[in-house]
Amino acid sequence: MQERNRHGRSLTPHAAADDRAGRAKQRAFCIAASPDKADLEELRELLQTVGVAVVGEVTQRRESVHPNTYLGSGKLEEVVLAAKAADANVIVCDDELTPRQERNLEAELGIPVVDRPAVILDIFAGHAHTADGKLQVELAQLEYNLARMRGLWTHLERLGGGIGTRGPGESQIETDRRLARDRIAALRRRLRGVADARQTMRAERERTKLPMFALAGYTNAGKSTLMAALTGAEVEIRDRLFHTLDPTTRVMELGGRTVLATDTVGFIRKLPHQLVKAFATTLEETRRADLIVHVVDASAPEELMAQMLSTVEMTLDEIGAGAQPRLLVCNKIDQADDQRIAQLRILHPGAVLISALERIGIDELRSRIEVVFLSEMLAVDLLLPFSAGAELAELHTLASQIERDDTPDGVRVQAMLTVDAAERFERFAVGRLNGAG
Repeated sequence: MQERNRHGRSLTPHAAADDRAGRAKQRAFCIAASPDKADLEELRELLQTVGVAVVGEVTQRRESVHPNTYLGSGKLEEVVLAAKAADANVIVCDDELTPRQERNLEAELGIPVVDRPAVILDIFAGHAHTADGKLQVELAQLEYNLARMRGLWTHLERLGGGIGTRGPGESQIETDRRLARDRIAALRRRLRGVADARQTMRAERERTKLPMFALAGYTNAGKSTLMAALTGAEVEIRDRLFHTLDPTTRVMELGGRTVLATDTVGFIRKLPHQLVKAFATTLEETRRADLIVHVVDASAPEELMAQMLSTVEMTLDEIGAGAQPRLLVCNKIDQADDQRIAQLRILHPGAVLISALERIGIDELRSRIEVVFLSEMLAVDLLLPFSAGAELAELHTLASQIERDDTPDGVRVQAMLTVDAAERFERFAVGRLNGAG
């Protein structure tokens, strides 16, 4: 089924024929309703990411949004005049609109209206490159659009009969909904297959018991740059929102031991729940990590940084990773002045201050990650017979701080192992296993 947009158009097309000039023709007027003064900086950045020019904005302070029109009637009149004066051709709302609010706003304002989830979904559609990522984005888009399909066919409903009849408009709506539901069911089946394949890979990793940490944080905080700095791996790096959609796992050496590092999709305020659901298999990597390295943009003002920290923590709770150990990393200190750096050391005393781009503080970060892993490990004293060559090779992969001595009875090894790995080598133990202290 070819997906049909509720307006018969996309906020910004991603077809090969579309170019920057075409996208720049879209001029957005932003609106928001909030109990406090609304800050539309993030929405402006989202629109910039999809190549839409922001030509104006209006915010309204109210305890709750209007159930029918989002903004009050007086504020809507202001928006009509301001949007016309700014020559806007699309209204963008900083919240998720109900289908009724969206229809009523379009009727009142006379130009197309899109909401924040539609913008974010559009960004994801443009940044999804792998088969898994495209499946996840398509599922989120279909679930988002399913409730809004009625608006596509209102021009046909007038052709329908009265009570007890079925007009062509209603018939087309039901046809589209059935096709959409069928496609959603098919996507969910395919994504379950993806989840099963990833579970197989996770089972292999868990068998080897390699420790893993996940980079999490606000989108565009520099996680991919940090991944490259830590692992030396070739990772595509772009200064744009939601550049990384698919989890990327790399192997690295830490204290003489092999560990796994995973870069995950960035979080953002008001992340659409459809995306959180669709990207469940991606976010599973974060839930299973032994350590979450929470990366934040240190160059942002403290108030904004606090909002970013809160957003990420709420999202981690939502996906079931709230109890995982954390290490806060303040990135981009090369863009912060001395006063800001001093403030960071006072307000976030446990954080590691780094610049992934300039490779500042990377060694300290590696040491801090190693300390966290070592705190969860046991000191073991093992005697492996010379015939246990495979087990000895595996031990060198899994262990940290290895000391070995060849004796007449076999290879004597003192090292640090995770609890699970230590249990697997317990039959070779000399005396009791000791805590790492």
